[in-house]
Amino acid sequence: MNWLAKINLPVVAKRLGAFKSALLLFSTIALCLFVGYRIGNYFHSFQTQTISQQKLRLDELYHQQNENLKHIHTLELELEVERIANQRAQQTIKAMEVDHFAVKKQLAFYEKVMAPEKQADGLVIDQVALEPMESENHYRLSVVLIQQTLKKRYAKGYIEFSLKGSQANRPATLTLEQISQLSQEQRSFSLKYFQRIEGDLTVPADFIPESLEIKAVLPKGKWQKYSELNESYPWSALVKPT
Repeated sequence: MNWLAKINLPVVAKRLGAFKSALLLFSTIALCLFVGYRIGNYFHSFQTQTISQQKLRLDELYHQQNENLKHIHTLELELEVERIANQRAQQTIKAMEVDHFAVKKQLAFYEKVMAPEKQADGLVIDQVALEPMESENHYRLSVVLIQQTLKKRYAKGYIEFSLKGSQANRPATLTLEQISQLSQEQRSFSLKYFQRIEGDLTVPADFIPESLEIKAVLPKGKWQKYSELNESYPWSALVKPT
């Protein structure tokens, strides 16, 4: 910047004359204004383009937000419909359970008279199901017990089961310990209305099952007398051929 200090404006103006000095001054001012205008116009155009792009991006985000809100509202509506349907299904199931239990109580009266051997102090084996598993000769056993008589106290006990059939061309019986690892605690029940007991059992490959024997035992206690219920279920009726 030392070269600016060396410029002597009065000398320059004296050498150029008043007219040329004024013309040089105006030319310099005009050039500065023109350059400033062009630079300002360039930055203005750049800012305008940037603002336009940001506005488009903002509009796109607003549109996406609206679409997301619509999707959320649709999902909320579907969820509410599913919730109402589930509530109605639960109410229907409960009503069916109440009806089922009422029918069972009515049936208990006739069974006491016509078939007392099919219940033990009001306890009956309502359902027995065997579901084949992925592993060969492996099954999932499900037993549903129902207390038909209306009592204030729980019926407590346990179940036992065994398999009758043939092995090596001879009649044979497999005990619970031979076909299942269910403990007595897992086979125990304490019910006022109904209870499901489930477990796995495995049949030896060389054993041909013919029937599943189930026994429900109610041990003697302070509030109940000893009783037991024995039922036999044909294997072919429990396990459907695949």
